[in-house]
Amino acid sequence: MKGQEWYQADDVAQEYEAKRFSRGGQLIDRREKEAVLDAIGPVDGKSVLEVACGTGRFTVMLADRGADVVGLDISGPMLQQGREKARSADLAGSVEFMRGDAARLPFPDDHFDAVVAMRFFHLADTPAAFLAEMRRVSKEQVFFDTFNRFSTRSLYNWALPMGSRLYSRWEVDRLLDGADLELAGDEHDFVLPYGFYRKIPGSLAAGFRSIDTAIGASPVGDSLASVSYWDARV
Repeated sequence: MKGQEWYQADDVAQEYEAKRFSRGGQLIDRREKEAVLDAIGPVDGKSVLEVACGTGRFTVMLADRGADVVGLDISGPMLQQGREKARSADLAGSVEFMRGDAARLPFPDDHFDAVVAMRFFHLADTPAAFLAEMRRVSKEQVFFDTFNRFSTRSLYNWALPMGSRLYSRWEVDRLLDGADLELAGDEHDFVLPYGFYRKIPGSLAAGFRSIDTAIGASPVGDSLASVSYWDARV
């Protein structure tokens, strides 16, 4: 995994959300959560695995809506942040956090209704192997996001401390075929990269987001998007 040591550092885990989802980053947090909920639909009573759950942003959100959720991550400090978040939301008994390797998921075949991986595939050295494991343990749905190769994301990619893997549409299609998954839906968003929004105040970010979404709704919007959300079915 790219930047594995960086990702597992205590100080990175403690500052992760404050640095990424404050200021203009709040727009990113809301959009990502919306994408997950739109794809999975009503989650009450569903069994869901979140791979690379990090600080539990999505894990806790899904548990709060009635899902039976397991969050798995390789980073102990990130998982500790997730457990604290669940306790603060009075959801400690509704979600399980596990430390584990996404390349060898410790679950039987067809164990979950849905498997979700957000902010994961840009770090994956062997994405085909990870996606195959996600498909193996899901009996219905796999949802994940990617950062796009031909987008503004590439302009600052070199500056990221953990690096970042970017994908073309052809590469994603090949991954889905290799994992025996069928694409049920896809969305493409954020012409301006995430790093831009994180650097500006929320009030200013809202104006840029309006311009961003207008460009995204145009005929060239999908091709300019820096992030894509992929809803695949078994």
